[in-house]
Amino acid sequence: MNPKDLATGAANTWCPGCGNFSILGAMRAVLAELDGEGYPLENVVLVSGIGCHAKIVDYLNVNSFYSLHGRTIPAATAIKIANPELKVICFSGDGDSLAEGLDHLIFAAKRNIDITLILHDNRVYGLTTGQYTPTSPTGFRGRSTPGGTVEKPLNPLELMLTSGATYIARGYSHGIEQLQRLIKEAVLHRGFSFVDVLQVCVSYNNLYESYNKWTYALQDHDPSSFEQAQRIIRSWNYDRSDAPIPLGCFYQIDAACFDQSFSSYRPGLMQREAKIKEILENFI
Repeated sequence: MNPKDLATGAANTWCPGCGNFSILGAMRAVLAELDGEGYPLENVVLVSGIGCHAKIVDYLNVNSFYSLHGRTIPAATAIKIANPELKVICFSGDGDSLAEGLDHLIFAAKRNIDITLILHDNRVYGLTTGQYTPTSPTGFRGRSTPGGTVEKPLNPLELMLTSGATYIARGYSHGIEQLQRLIKEAVLHRGFSFVDVLQVCVSYNNLYESYNKWTYALQDHDPSSFEQAQRIIRSWNYDRSDAPIPLGCFYQIDAACFDQSFSSYRPGLMQREAKIKEILENFI
């Protein structure tokens, strides 16, 4: 399959230079590869939240579901439990998943549900014109904090590591080849996969110059080591624009998945559903 075959007729409304274009290109390439490797696209479902990132499902000719703000993961979890054979891929913004949807994100990692979350982390609420988010650096000046925010940013990767996610990575929208590899690894990983993408918002938080200078590809790292993952994740705390920023897969292990465990209840549930249906039919 040619990645171009996944394009739709929807008009693209992202700002010129937006990092979302790179994520879109990477997803088209990955989905086309997976289709050619025996993972048919009819078994893929995309789920998005609310924000600039959410438009990506309009531009990919794949089954998709628009959820509410911060509710990407509950919808994706329901889809996965209903049909465990599906590949479920979530797209969410840093405000979407780390603010309104933080509780759902933590529990998805805790349960190790077999879904993939691609975080479009532009560190600003771009769709609503520039308010700070949980990953904005201290002192960020935006519409809601003209004097600069006094809050320290979250480190979402550290949060995911301690919560139980079994695949954790960081990519950058200017590193398309690495981004494709990380997304593909995440989708194929069995368990909760979290890919934090440094996705630049050119309109309200243009960090291209900083990221181009300070990002680097991680080398000689053992992703099975919790201690190594914790050390490298903590090496950049999202609050500095003049410090090395590692990119790559930081952590990957095998562990039991929530959807696998839940499937053991399915036969009993199906029997009860059939019995209830029979009772209702006889009653009517």
